[in-house]
Amino acid sequence: MKEIKGILHIYDQIDLSRRKLALATVVYVEGSAYRRPGARMLISDDGRWEGAISGGCLEGDALRKARQVILEGQSMVVRYDTMDDDANSLGIGLGCNGIIDVFIEPINPTDKTNPIALLRDFVQRRNQRVIATVYRSDSATRLSAGTRFVCTGNLVDSIPSWLQPDMESVMDLGKPMTTTYLLEGGLVDVFIERIDPGIELVIFGAGYDTIPLTRLATEIGWQVTITEDCIAHLSPKRFPEATCVLYADAQMVTQKIYITDRTAAVLMSHNYTYDQAVLTNLLATDVPYVGVLGPRKRYEKMQTEWRKAGNHFSPQDLNRVHSPIGLDLGAETPDEIALSILAEIKAFFSQRTGGFLREKVGPIHERQLSVALETLI
Repeated sequence: MKEIKGILHIYDQIDLSRRKLALATVVYVEGSAYRRPGARMLISDDGRWEGAISGGCLEGDALRKARQVILEGQSMVVRYDTMDDDANSLGIGLGCNGIIDVFIEPINPTDKTNPIALLRDFVQRRNQRVIATVYRSDSATRLSAGTRFVCTGNLVDSIPSWLQPDMESVMDLGKPMTTTYLLEGGLVDVFIERIDPGIELVIFGAGYDTIPLTRLATEIGWQVTITEDCIAHLSPKRFPEATCVLYADAQMVTQKIYITDRTAAVLMSHNYTYDQAVLTNLLATDVPYVGVLGPRKRYEKMQTEWRKAGNHFSPQDLNRVHSPIGLDLGAETPDEIALSILAEIKAFFSQRTGGFLREKVGPIHERQLSVALETLI
């Protein structure tokens, strides 16, 4: 999400009456690579760019290829083979041991369906969606490179029947797919990806330790809402990076925040009564993650008082509560604690354990699904 917002920000700064643009997108990866399929890079004809398709080793060549695309007005697919350092045509030892296909296309600002417009719509709506991009095709298929189909939950009639099953699969599993289809007019190469809105962090409490948590969360592109029942703590000057600063009491706050399946709630007010009231109300919502700052005994005391008051929550509800919050990093300072909290939240939404990568069996990233010939029509 942060990279997409960065691309849109730079796009809006460019004088489109004087400058021409291209967008480079990683559409296929075999083996290892620094960036995964879906990584993007906006390039202008004066050499300016935003985003990245690698760790810095491919961008220079992509700039040269983008100038050619802009000059000719025709898209291209560039393959970078980093399997063999000695034979690498770029003249540098990349050491990635992978094959990367990059689709570079010119941007037409007057086309309301250009990829930048689609990314802007995604950022504005913040809804999970699947985008299928035709990046290479035989001319007889009447599908030009750059043609896109978008699914935002319920499939629509404009999606071809031959593409619909794979878009449904990517929506369900979240794994990108690169597929070649055999249609009546020839072959069509399509990259299908799901893009997800960023994590929305809601922090209950506006103490001094909220400041580094807000700063780090916004730095990685999350939206942050800070709420408290003490208006004196909610000065916007203390939290310039926050998306929203909200004054509300513990009983009403859950009615004033919008909760999605990407919302993480963190209770860190250091006020036991406030945190208990907020947590009681949060468990009545569908928020998937709730973290409570403080020692384990503090949360156990809350559970004891719930039972005495006749408040019963299911094991599934209580399993959403993470207390103590954070990964075991040995954090001591507010900044280190913020890192620990964000690391756990990221691991939770990525469905990872948060362990050492050196102990992980197999590749770090799940391999992209690639089908050589998917459909015959």
